[in-house]
Amino acid sequence: MASREEGSLRGVKHVILVLSGKGGVGKSTVSAQLALAMVKMGLKVGLLDIDLCGPSIPKMFGVDGRNIHQCPEGWVPVFTDQTQQLALMSIGFLLSKPEEAVVWRGPKKNAMVKQFITDVYWGERDVLIIDTPPGTSDEHITVVESLREFQPDGAVLVTTSQAVAVADVRREFSFCRKTGLKVLGLVENMSGFVCPTCAECTNIFSQGGGQSFAEQSGIPFLGRIPLDPSLTACLESGTSFAEKFSSSATFQAVQSIATALLPRTTTDDDTSASG
Repeated sequence: MASREEGSLRGVKHVILVLSGKGGVGKSTVSAQLALAMVKMGLKVGLLDIDLCGPSIPKMFGVDGRNIHQCPEGWVPVFTDQTQQLALMSIGFLLSKPEEAVVWRGPKKNAMVKQFITDVYWGERDVLIIDTPPGTSDEHITVVESLREFQPDGAVLVTTSQAVAVADVRREFSFCRKTGLKVLGLVENMSGFVCPTCAECTNIFSQGGGQSFAEQSGIPFLGRIPLDPSLTACLESGTSFAEKFSSSATFQAVQSIATALLPRTTTDDDTSASG
């Protein structure tokens, strides 16, 4: 089998996919905040947005409108600042207008996903996080097949605690089993609401559905992230929640998940979806 050393990801140490069974559970938010948490830990991180019909990563980081450039090795990702610690790639950077719809059939989408996997020059990165579309579509099959030779570390599943969302993440877990993709763990997002006045977290929805599913399925439960108006405001303005609210309970939850996740990318004895 070819190794990561021989391909376009040769400078990338670990590859993690972020998956969800349905839209609206905050998968892109989790991907973005995990990337920021890992940067805060001193790692060099890449974030690849392959949600072709709903690219939100450029907006979340305040870099929408930036252009992609080419070098002899391929496409150069967009860096969020001068340190180049965080590198981003998204189809959003290739659209002439942010509101422009991507109206493509399956073959063209699949070709774009393959190009993102093979033609982006990430340089030296400790971790590459891949933010995928919701569901189990052609794009998911293409990204898993395209990454197989690079031996990805596995996937993080994102759900909310509601029964409908948990039912959908079961299908995502089934997808991982059928494709032989290791599940590194599950995140229960939007678990509780952080009051903007007193910072108390209240369970306005049900809680524990994601954790219960993880325990039943024998996969690691990585933690919960609450609904936080401060996080929402940062995402909408393109500012770093990790920098502005690093001491908040919400960011501490994200940091805890990132810390729990990283060792799972370096061991072989964790739960595998194919097991």
